[in-house]
Amino acid sequence: MKFDLMLDPTPTTVGDSCTAARDDGFDGGWVIETRHDPFLLLNTAATRRTGLQLGTAVAVGFARSPMILAQLANDLQIATEGRFVLGLGTQVKPHIERRFSMPWGRPAPQMREMLVAIHAIFDAWETGSRLDHKGEYYTHTLMTDAFSPGPSPYGRPPIYLGALGPAMTELAGQLADGLVVHRFMSERFLREVTLPRLRRGLAGRARPLERPFQVVYPPFAATCDDPEGSRRQLDAIRSQVAFYASTPTYRPLLDLHGWADLGDELHALSRAQEWQEMSRRVPDEVLETVAVVAPAADLRADLERRFGGLIDRCILFPEEKAPSTGNPPREADR
Repeated sequence: MKFDLMLDPTPTTVGDSCTAARDDGFDGGWVIETRHDPFLLLNTAATRRTGLQLGTAVAVGFARSPMILAQLANDLQIATEGRFVLGLGTQVKPHIERRFSMPWGRPAPQMREMLVAIHAIFDAWETGSRLDHKGEYYTHTLMTDAFSPGPSPYGRPPIYLGALGPAMTELAGQLADGLVVHRFMSERFLREVTLPRLRRGLAGRARPLERPFQVVYPPFAATCDDPEGSRRQLDAIRSQVAFYASTPTYRPLLDLHGWADLGDELHALSRAQEWQEMSRRVPDEVLETVAVVAPAADLRADLERRFGGLIDRCILFPEEKAPSTGNPPREADR
């Protein structure tokens, strides 16, 4: 299992965060799209030449056209010398329509077409073939030599898809190169629900895999060396768990574990905007199932024990990171 770090996502801190990730023995660095543009952040991180894999986990796909995403990904693949991952997610309808002022369709079919369109654009750049994608959501039929970057010396970047439900998870297996699973996850749900869905998608693969498929997981994790710090971490996790558990989208995990009544209770509290009470209602049993709590020195080993063989990469957040592995510098950094 590879261990990565979610980089500090601001223009002035992401570079130092990337260097620190390398120095702490992490294998990769990721950014999530919140207050700043993730592609600009990763371009800044790439200038540090750390040798880390860098990627978006995740960028909002529907906020951009397939052409824009292809250009950004191609440029970052070159800037990182072949170490970039284009991680995409859908976001939700209110954000797409009211924050980004972009059209919202049927999420899984729209994302399927987005991936097909991006691959068509990459094909045109790599081979010089005519660009001719015509779909329900996107049309790309114009590409001249003046606007084509040509084939990348590092090949096309892999595309990872953030997914939770059955349709999007299967789509990741069919058309993407990796799956970014949701933080609100348990070992049992991953093993019994998510991975079988992914395997169904891989069995119906629509294009050949150019590299091994990767499953990426950013778990809820807390270290317990410092009692006060641990309490703050657990309070923050409990609050997030309460929010997810109150939302019908995440109900299947509760149902699998026999916590349907908790979901109903939290949903009612959320409608009443009783946010603090929601957190108090999350039992320790739930927290222990969807989060990993361990001494800092044991955190990576505990994650390996629970998720080894199920995931390929684990993304920790800065407040959760375990001590340095003591790995020697990579050849690229010497």
